Amino acid sequence: MLRLETETGWWLVTHPDHARLAGAFAQSWGNEAFPAPEPRERVLKGISRHDDGWLTRDAAPEITRQGKPSAFSVELVGKYSAFEEIDLADYLAVRGRALRLIAEEDPYAAILVSMHTYSLLTDHADRTTIARSQLPLLDEFLKEQTRFQQTLRRRIAEDRSIDDEQKSETAIRDRFRLLQAADNLSLLTCVDFAPPANLLHPLPLRNGGYSRVEVTHAGARHFKLSPYPFAQSPVMFSFPSRHVEGKIFSTREDLRERFASAPVQTLTVTVSAG
Repeated sequence: MLRLETETGWWLVTHPDHARLAGAFAQSWGNEAFPAPEPRERVLKGISRHDDGWLTRDAAPEITRQGKPSAFSVELVGKYSAFEEIDLADYLAVRGRALRLIAEEDPYAAILVSMHTYSLLTDHADRTTIARSQLPLLDEFLKEQTRFQQTLRRRIAEDRSIDDEQKSETAIRDRFRLLQAADNLSLLTCVDFAPPANLLHPLPLRNGGYSRVEVTHAGARHFKLSPYPFAQSPVMFSFPSRHVEGKIFSTREDLRERFASAPVQTLTVTVSAG
């Protein structure tokens, strides 16, 4: 779940819906400066479904020790220190489930999701928020991901429907970076992040170079990107959310009841050249 505080409660966006928004960004990616993703269907599948494992969990949201919805929030942008609020074994099970689901269909999409998961748990995770007794559980999961990626690379190498160039380590790394970029732009959107930001990695250009994309908040759910990666400016994207009344919940059942009864509403984000 992702949360954005309002005067009377919270906007809550499920992880799968956040991932679909990331997929919409990736689908529109590409112009005279930035190449569109290839192999297109496989890359878009990985990006738009990288959080499928959260479907069941987000249908029944949890609360933190403070009684807030347990969710990614504006405080966590650029880092991941939420392990004090979640059960690590449960979290890793969710991540593993998402990977197994996508790997059954498409190893190319799956390797992008696995690389994203590995990066989240190494480059961005705050290990000090994880109980020392649980660190071996995390480290074993990371080792499993390394082995999993090796298996996926072998399957990709044997897949004759994928061009050889798209099987290269450089191509796979660049598509992973696009997943990271689209995912991060979606996170910024769902929490309406106001400080200056960027899309994490230098991203490939048509001329063979790379450029980091800077993000500027230009108003409520309006972001300016520079350099600009889409064909049109401005462009508007929509995503579903629910507004739950109340800031603090006495029990998770209280939150779940309010979440289930809240109507699904369509929110929009505008992205323009900056």
